Amino acid sequence: MKVKEAMHKGVEWVDPDTPVIELAKLMRKHDIGAIPIGENDRLVGMVTDRDIVCKGLAQNGAEAGRMKARDVMTPGIHCCREDDDLARAVRHMEQLKVRRLPVINKSKRMVGMLSLGDLGQTAPGELVSECVRNVAAHH
Repeated sequence: MKVKEAMHKGVEWVDPDTPVIELAKLMRKHDIGAIPIGENDRLVGMVTDRDIVCKGLAQNGAEAGRMKARDVMTPGIHCCREDDDLARAVRHMEQLKVRRLPVINKSKRMVGMLSLGDLGQTAPGELVSECVRNVAAHH
């Protein structure tokens, strides 16, 4: 099975200067827990709901109204290709201990996102259970 058969399509990214409040609203609107961050036509990081809380709101002296995506994002980006074998992408998620991976095409354009939820819908049970066990392990 290939990543493109399991991923969800239609994922958008936002600029690093997007206010954190806007990120939270987008997450609520689309019922998602992470938003890719892009700048100059390339992915530069990811903001999760956990990033907003732990790197943003829970910081002493944090002013949520002034915070931007760049203030809370996890810099750097790990991704997989749409034509990668799904098991390979799952192993990558396990190694990184991440619940989501942006998916790119041959032109290095983001075409979707692969999440644990997507795996639960399409991947073989043993692959999913092992991935969840490893990703969810305390880190």
